[in-house]
Amino acid sequence: MIAATYAIPDLIVFFAAAAMAIIGALGVISFRNPVHSALSLILTLLGVAIGFLEQQAHFLAAVQVIVYCGAIVVLFLFVIMFLGVDNKEDVSVEPLIAQRPLAYASVAVTVMGILAMLSRGGWYTGAQVATGASPGGNANVQAVGTAVFTTYLFAFEATAALLIIAVVGAVLLARRDRTGEEPLEGAQA
Repeated sequence: MIAATYAIPDLIVFFAAAAMAIIGALGVISFRNPVHSALSLILTLLGVAIGFLEQQAHFLAAVQVIVYCGAIVVLFLFVIMFLGVDNKEDVSVEPLIAQRPLAYASVAVTVMGILAMLSRGGWYTGAQVATGASPGGNANVQAVGTAVFTTYLFAFEATAALLIIAVVGAVLLARRDRTGEEPLEGAQA
């Protein structure tokens, strides 16, 4: 027995989001360059955010993009850069031969998918989203705000303090004098 009905666009979005998350996760563990791994983590987190959108969890999708993609991964990249991932690469040689054609094909498939969903799905009006119509009205937003600034305030502040301490520690470790190492070109003593 089928538990729920589904539409073809929903399946397409689900499989695309799942593919993004899986491909990004494989990139995180397989790339040797930590910057590329962090960028693959962004792909994974965006796939999860699209999955949240498909399940009508708009707040979770926004938090996923803003907090994780926008803040946490930027923090990772900041720390990676301070730890010295500045090995020189030859940009004239493309390491992945099929990267450009695959990127163009991915963009074309995405645009065609969006156009197909807009034309068939009736998403062109956006009336429900624009009016803010939701079953709970503003009660959900007020409940989340109350929980964040009362019940979970200490947890959020402690997490922010730990992240700041981690960044300061990474900067101090990256800036300290290392014995036996030559200074980088252009670095001041």
